[in-house]
Amino acid sequence: MVRARRLGGSGVTDAVAAVVVALTVGYAIVDPPGPSSWWPAWSAWPVAAAMSFPIAVRRRRPRAMLGLACATAVAATVAGAVAAGAIWVSFLPTVLVLYLVASTASVVWSSGGWAVCVVSAVAAILIFYEQVFPGLPPAAAPSEMPPYWPVEIGAVCVLLTAGWAVGTVVRWKRDTTARLVRHLAEAAVADERRRIARELHDVIGHSMSVIAVKATVANHVADARPHEVRAALDVIEQTSRSTLTEIHRVLGLLRSDGDPHQAPLPVPGMADLPELAAHARAAGVEVDLTVREEAVLPPAVAMSVYRIVQQALTNVITHAAPTRCTVTVEIDGREAVIEVIDDGPRHGRPPRAGHGGHGLIGMRERARMYGGTFSAGRRPEGGFHVTARLPYDPNGTLT
Repeated sequence: MVRARRLGGSGVTDAVAAVVVALTVGYAIVDPPGPSSWWPAWSAWPVAAAMSFPIAVRRRRPRAMLGLACATAVAATVAGAVAAGAIWVSFLPTVLVLYLVASTASVVWSSGGWAVCVVSAVAAILIFYEQVFPGLPPAAAPSEMPPYWPVEIGAVCVLLTAGWAVGTVVRWKRDTTARLVRHLAEAAVADERRRIARELHDVIGHSMSVIAVKATVANHVADARPHEVRAALDVIEQTSRSTLTEIHRVLGLLRSDGDPHQAPLPVPGMADLPELAAHARAAGVEVDLTVREEAVLPPAVAMSVYRIVQQALTNVITHAAPTRCTVTVEIDGREAVIEVIDDGPRHGRPPRAGHGGHGLIGMRERARMYGGTFSAGRRPEGGFHVTARLPYDPNGTLT
């Protein structure tokens, strides 16, 4: 319906333009700068209407209307229905239709149309001045611009070229804008894919680390301490259930994207940090969690804080458990500061491969998204540290 309304508005504009051009052409025939046509004076108006008619319907059949406009102007010129000195006015409808063709058709097609119109107009003007002009009665008064065929040909060529050039530029800008829109849409899709991949990585990576640790413990103590096996299985069950819930949440966001009737799904935030600490404790990490929250975080910032803490604890579980770890989150209304420090593996066990991979990359990207800073590395006294700062405005926007 919007497209129909737009076409209807354009049709009215074209009809008005056709009437204005018809009046201009008719007046030029009735009161020309040179000798008048030998046709009756009243014929100027139907001739002008016939030449201007293609403007009114040019959007429906632009190529056909270009041929009709050019053919009508050429026929009127060769037949002597136009006036000397004002032939170029008769090609104004052709110029307007050519503009539309150049702005909608391919460059090859519009260039061919331009060339045909120019050749036809030049041939018609030469025929007029060769065969029709000598038989016209002289003008009643001398004109300031006497009829001269090079001037007529030059004016027509300039007008046709200008109409074609402007239409071509408009089409180029339209195509460029369309390509830019497509590029931005593709970039948005790629960003969304990276965001979803990061979400799934954080969710699955943390849970699978806990499950792997508890499964290893259960396997080693299955014969000697069966009660610990049951406890490990309980942790695995709880972790699996919470992981499935998180995965369903992310997939639900994908399914409900753009649906205004879909209720917003909850996202993890500051209130879920104790649950993260509990999972890490179940995997053999003594977590000391401290949250100093002087202001309420916006949901997006809170989720980023949660994900950074989640990934940092995942790295501790994967590379250092069993160990001791301190998690400190400070929020002052302007900045969220996250610090995660572990003491390294206990009992003289050599450390596994250091923290790294996609986990640190994801945390660094989240901090960079807020214009913040991120640092991570080994501590001289042993263990590993992660520090992230996420600045934000009090109203919740990125700084």
